[in-house]
Amino acid sequence: MKFSTRQDTELAAEQLFNVVSDFDRIERIMLRRGAEVRRIDPAREPGAGMAWQIGFDWRGKRRELRLDVTRFDRPELIQLEGLSDMFEVSIDVAIIALTRNKSRMTLTVDLRPRSMRARLLLQTAKLGKGQLDRKFQSRVAEFLGYMTQYSAAA
Repeated sequence: MKFSTRQDTELAAEQLFNVVSDFDRIERIMLRRGAEVRRIDPAREPGAGMAWQIGFDWRGKRRELRLDVTRFDRPELIQLEGLSDMFEVSIDVAIIALTRNKSRMTLTVDLRPRSMRARLLLQTAKLGKGQLDRKFQSRVAEFLGYMTQYSAAA
């Protein structure tokens, strides 16, 4: 199942890329929301090879996800690949400069089932895909607004 959204911002492409690649800040946000986040790579700077082990509760059950940065092309593309017990996850973040001071972020998340149970879960979710798409777009807009607001104040 694929989710995708575009968000336009009043930031230059390089600034927007810096905002969405602030992995330390994203880790702190996830921790505040109850996830367990553990870096499992020695990298000091953002880039390909970064990896996390993420634990979170979803639908009353503890879930684990390993997430790796597989491509980091500044200032236009970040690709992440993840693996959990139920799903394979691909995340693509693309930044496009619209003008000198405006840019667009395109975020695509692709979930692929790893078991029959996961396949059935996705089939059921497809029945409400329109509502899930709207919720996804709203959450991404809220997150990006929060991230850009904080970066503009700093």
